[in-house]
Amino acid sequence: MVAYSTHQGNRRMADTVATQIEELILDGVIRPGELLPSERRLCDKLGVSRASLREGLKVLRGKGIIDTRQGRGSVVARLIPPRDDSPLMHLFRDHPRTLYDLLEVRTLLEGESARLAALRGTPADRVIITRRYEEMVDYVRGADEINVERLARLDHGFHLAICEASHNPVLVYTLQGLTDLLLSSVFASVKNLYHRPAPREQINRQHERLFRAVIDQDADRAREAALEHLASIGDSLREIEAEDERLVRSAMRLETWE
Repeated sequence: MVAYSTHQGNRRMADTVATQIEELILDGVIRPGELLPSERRLCDKLGVSRASLREGLKVLRGKGIIDTRQGRGSVVARLIPPRDDSPLMHLFRDHPRTLYDLLEVRTLLEGESARLAALRGTPADRVIITRRYEEMVDYVRGADEINVERLARLDHGFHLAICEASHNPVLVYTLQGLTDLLLSSVFASVKNLYHRPAPREQINRQHERLFRAVIDQDADRAREAALEHLASIGDSLREIEAEDERLVRSAMRLETWE
């Protein structure tokens, strides 16, 4: 009976340790693909013995949350597949009409994540957001010729940093799971709008407004800035489409007279 009780106690401790590490992963303290801290550091941080830590790591390995390799240590597993090659994702990627659907999804997710980031963001979060924003701004100012893919990734990184500051792991992992699709929407907006002076200045102003609102911890203003930014991108892209259609119709009419 005593042995059974000890076994149950060890099991509960292992589950407790596993839960603590899972929370560190969900909070983004330890990220997918990163090496776990040393056993000594983890024991100190969690306040547990080395034996309890090892039992907790065994639980995480059983769930597939960490991957331990000989001589390398334990690494947080990829929680989301690197890419989704399902037929549905191919349809989304290959048909431009879904761009506006993606912008709607971004509006739903990023408007709220900006509001929560302003409310919940820590000083460390604001340092990261500032770094991402300055990387984007510095690239635009310093580049002789804008590389669309590079700028799209910097743009996406800025928005993702704001999302991570929401401290809502479901929201963060939802956006990360849509990374390929979201990057395609950012890429489309940069490619079609950034070479035009008026939309470029508008995008830069909107990014600055969003950045300032989150850093100033103004939740309502942050949400409004995110919504305005995404709505204006959709409006600008629709206007470009309409302009292209008008040019095509004009060219067709001209051909009838030649």
